[in-house]
Amino acid sequence: MVTKEEILDELKQVSDPEIGMDVVSLGLIYEVQINGDRVYIKMTMTAPTCPVTPWILSEAQRVVENLKDVEAADVELVWEPPWNPSMMSDEAKEQLNML
Repeated sequence: MVTKEEILDELKQVSDPEIGMDVVSLGLIYEVQINGDRVYIKMTMTAPTCPVTPWILSEAQRVVENLKDVEAADVELVWEPPWNPSMMSDEAKEQLNML
């Protein structure tokens, strides 16, 4: 059975091309649930007007569904709680000169 850590590692392949940072480091992944061979991901974007939202969501689904033992991944886009820079990893903040 796939683990949450494996899912998060795969999601690090998905980057926001406007920022150049992966969705995990940006703090865009709010929740990961595993139910057998199905995965549910709750995530957000840095802004509601992000023009690459559909691409990021489909890439997140694609990379997770490529994992062994994952039959399907459902990615839900949410806006609550609203994303803010404090949700980023320390490494991401440092890379973007925010520390």
